[in-house]
Amino acid sequence: MATTIHPSAIVDDGAQLGDGCRVWHFVHISSGARIGAKCSFGQNVYVGNDVSIGDNVKIQNNVSVYDAVTLEDDVFCGPSMVFTNVYNPRSAVTRKDEYRRTLVKQGATLGANSTIVCGTTIGRFAFVGAGAVINRNVPDFALMVGVPAKQIGWMSRFGERLELPISSASPVDTICPNTGERYRLNGDRLEII
Repeated sequence: MATTIHPSAIVDDGAQLGDGCRVWHFVHISSGARIGAKCSFGQNVYVGNDVSIGDNVKIQNNVSVYDAVTLEDDVFCGPSMVFTNVYNPRSAVTRKDEYRRTLVKQGATLGANSTIVCGTTIGRFAFVGAGAVINRNVPDFALMVGVPAKQIGWMSRFGERLELPISSASPVDTICPNTGERYRLNGDRLEII
């Protein structure tokens, strides 16, 4: 499957793109970027040099993936969501040696206009709601909303809210209504069983 690059896009020499990627209008992918197969980059996306992107990642319009960000397979970045890489930026102070790494694990969704403060890890299949601000690590499968974001529930791998409390002193099981996959909440940790 061939990669499609719109004529208005800029893909710098040295950038690595896997098969089947779609690079749309006014995208800029920097020379050091490492990108897997079947990724989609919407209009006006920027990808920095020190960026690693897995397979089947979808980055919607107006997203900048700055240096020190890693997106694992199947991550969804909603329109105009924001990554940062310096915790305390100042125009007059150079802090390129102080970048804090951000990791977004497999299958996570980052909703439209959400902000991911650098130095955080977003867990597998977590779901960050539109406009949320993430300033601390997010557990696998967690549903996060608000400013600053707080956990209000759990999401299945399919993207459906699960009927579970935030935590439980004893194990609690539930089933995804769409896939039939079974989940177990043990304390404040959710796993597929």
